Amino acid sequence: MPELLPKSGGQYSDLYRVLGYAFKDASLLREALTHPSLEGGKQYQRLEFVGDRVVGLVIAEWLFEKYPDADEGGMASRHTNMVRKETLAEVALVMKLSNFIHMAKSTEDNGGREKPTILADVCEAVIGAVSQDGGYEAARTLVRRFWKHYISQEAIGKRDAKTRLQEWVQARHMPTPKYVVIDRTGPAHEPFFTIEARVKDMEPRIGKGHSKREAEQDAASRVLNRLEKNI
Repeated sequence: MPELLPKSGGQYSDLYRVLGYAFKDASLLREALTHPSLEGGKQYQRLEFVGDRVVGLVIAEWLFEKYPDADEGGMASRHTNMVRKETLAEVALVMKLSNFIHMAKSTEDNGGREKPTILADVCEAVIGAVSQDGGYEAARTLVRRFWKHYISQEAIGKRDAKTRLQEWVQARHMPTPKYVVIDRTGPAHEPFFTIEARVKDMEPRIGKGHSKREAEQDAASRVLNRLEKNI
């Protein structure tokens, strides 16, 4: 792994200190920190794709090692919680990535630096950039450092709404909930979704969010709230 504090880290010296990693090729880090709202250069989507796979593999191996008696379902539940967007956004805040994201002023003025979906995407992209710059072991070290708080928890917060709703219908031998996109607005780099959650014999519920997943979670949460009131 490169030394923690390089002689010249440029604009990213402070970030190197937080990450505990110094890039040999700083252009990879800049790419990982560049939001799609900025045109004319590389943005973070490709590195986000890589980072998503790297985080998933590191966490899977780690769970296999830490919980030798856990069955597949137990590991899968923990894995889902550790790689979900909400967890990634929390890690991004700990990494202080918000201060370094390059984005269009309009996106920033619209609260872009605080949006969980953007923070989660950048977090994955930075990890993808580390894997490309320093190899899998460097990325593995980074993930284990920043996810240490989560690996030892029996449950990371509350299970997400879609998982809880899925468990509810399965327990009653009902069909899997359906999530239907009702509307999509906004530019390509910053869409806004309206999604309807449909459960058999129940009134549909509408959810909204800046990603399909966020809108689906919102819709599932609204179905669960309705169920709780009925109970």
